[in-house]
Amino acid sequence: MSNSPSRFASVLLLAFTTTLASQAQNKPVDTRPPDTPVQTNLPKDQALNRKLPTVFIVGDSTARNGADLGWGDHLARYFDTKKINVANRAHAGRSSRTFINEGSWNNVLAEMKPGDFVLLQWGHNDAGDLGGDKPRGTIKDIGDESQDVPQITGPLAGKTETVHTYGWYLRKYIAETKAKGATPVLLTLTIRNVWTKDANGVQQVERDMGYDGLLKQLAENEHVAYVDMATIEADRLQAAGPEKTALLFPKDHTHTSAVGADLNAQSVVIALEEAKSPLLPYLKTAISLPAPTPDAAK
Repeated sequence: MSNSPSRFASVLLLAFTTTLASQAQNKPVDTRPPDTPVQTNLPKDQALNRKLPTVFIVGDSTARNGADLGWGDHLARYFDTKKINVANRAHAGRSSRTFINEGSWNNVLAEMKPGDFVLLQWGHNDAGDLGGDKPRGTIKDIGDESQDVPQITGPLAGKTETVHTYGWYLRKYIAETKAKGATPVLLTLTIRNVWTKDANGVQQVERDMGYDGLLKQLAENEHVAYVDMATIEADRLQAAGPEKTALLFPKDHTHTSAVGADLNAQSVVIALEEAKSPLLPYLKTAISLPAPTPDAAK
């Protein structure tokens, strides 16, 4: 797949240019690992129309954080909600492990029914510690290895927890989603505002935190869809450059503004289109795919 800016939908570039013009301050990039912003002012989840299929969003603060600061809060505008429910169940600060441990995943399973879809996007917090004051990490692999870790905080405080691999937890989500008669979808991670110079001195945006390859292999092994929204977003940010990209990340290098969250929602839609997802008939606003570049056509 080519990284040429010509692969973007024109609507993305138009929205990006228009909204950036209204931003007044350009802050320098902070490359330190950020704390998750406090999750506030979230609306109470509305009851689902049980007559309709539902697409659940399961992930961390990049999908749901505060009021409209996660892409999951913007996704519904691109779907015909008379045909499908869009249920954002992401939870700020969680990893594939802690979302399960704290009971959030069981809550989603209780809502799930045959014909539903689950967009799974995990990784930003999976790189954390296995124990200590913020125990949310997973072993960065897809095998069956595990580690017994005494816990001092959280729902398992005072107990020894068997911590599994990233792949183990993702397989659990996949298996339990399928058992409900629903369709799991693996999404690549949102892109961070982190840049490095290549051999020619050109700034390049970070494209992968080391989880995309694991996700692709899991998708192949488990026969589920791999939807690469990260490449869509990275290409867009690369075309904009570091200075304009910084306007979309007002707090840290991971969490976007509401404008950035909406652009990420558009990236998810484009990635679903590229993957020829069965969710496409439910789209209200199809974002036109760009014509393939000569390199991509080879």
